[in-house]
Amino acid sequence: MKASIVTIGDEILIGQIVDTNSAFIAKQLDQLGFKVVETISIADEQEAITHMLSRYNGQMDLVIMTGGLGPTKDDVTKKTLCNFFNDTLIENEQVLKHVTVLLEEFYRRPVSEINKQQALVPSQAEVLFNKVGTAPGIILKNNKTFFISLPGVPFEMKHIIENELKPWVLTHFDAFYNVHQTILTQGVGESLLAERIADWENALPNTIKLAYLPSPGVVKLRLSSSGKDKQTIERAISNQVSMLALIIGDCIISYDEQLPLPHQIYSLLKSKKQTIALAESCTGGKLATCFTEIPGISQVFRGSIVTYATDTKVSMLGVSQDTISQESVVSAQVAMQMATQAKNKFQTDYAIASTGNAGPTKGDSDAEVGTVYIGIATPTGTYSKKYMFGEPREKVVKSAVNKALELLYAELIEKY
Repeated sequence: MKASIVTIGDEILIGQIVDTNSAFIAKQLDQLGFKVVETISIADEQEAITHMLSRYNGQMDLVIMTGGLGPTKDDVTKKTLCNFFNDTLIENEQVLKHVTVLLEEFYRRPVSEINKQQALVPSQAEVLFNKVGTAPGIILKNNKTFFISLPGVPFEMKHIIENELKPWVLTHFDAFYNVHQTILTQGVGESLLAERIADWENALPNTIKLAYLPSPGVVKLRLSSSGKDKQTIERAISNQVSMLALIIGDCIISYDEQLPLPHQIYSLLKSKKQTIALAESCTGGKLATCFTEIPGISQVFRGSIVTYATDTKVSMLGVSQDTISQESVVSAQVAMQMATQAKNKFQTDYAIASTGNAGPTKGDSDAEVGTVYIGIATPTGTYSKKYMFGEPREKVVKSAVNKALELLYAELIEKY
């Protein structure tokens, strides 16, 4: 079952807003068993929409469009659909009643003629009711292709998909399953990882696809397969994961993409009834953000101090000025003192510190741009490690955050 996703709107094409609708829709379609073969954004113009309809007609099983359904003159999707399907707009009584109640009783204002236009739908269309907005979803079919037009407002689009479209799909398409298993690895680069698993990868059956998803410090491996028998697919992928674990078990940190490293660190600290604090410089609070996004993290995370300027490392953390003068603010000694002072001030079991030159200039240190020291204070001692992350600035900061998490995780696992 092939599907395409189309977002309609000039605001997307000029970069005024970020298209988040496509990512949500793609995930929903994948769960429903569709193979999304293309995602595009087009202008809210008759010519662009007509060209898209002609291109996909008879080639896709399902095309989901979002945007261009408003009542104003710059929203032309409904009119273009009517032209393409040789149809006319008619008033849908249920939609009109809903629009009237929504505006008069909820928003406390009269219904205008422009508002009433939201109730106009192509006469051949099947309507997907929109309980949280005024523009309904529209389903039209030509040849074998279902064209589904949804409002572009994200919360309205999501509501219609979850409550109206999913049940509709289950009654119009045969059951099909896409199964994915993501393995998170850390501490090994993509190329080295590929070398280690080359024989295993070459022996994968044709029905299972492997994808590498690298990011600074983390490489995800995703195994995917599709078919009508979900249990058979899951069993085949599980067997491959078991074989993979025998090869790279030392660098696998999770078999659950929804459980990233900070969450695993949280679970380990919580189970051991231990706590952590942070002292950040070059990471600028981003390491703390990794933890504070986790519900319940206050049970193990005591706090963080961002001492970005050199003098604040002395005044707020108590790092020795002599050490900074002799060793440089970007040094192993300063990283260790930062971690030790954070551990003492917050009275925690562990503390992580970061200091480095993220660039683009060197700042208060002569260390090369991309140089980062991570300090870790543990119940038994303090140490630091040096890394060269290169450029650009964003890569250095993200790599430093990931490496700090990796070092802490390794420390916790070793002491578990």
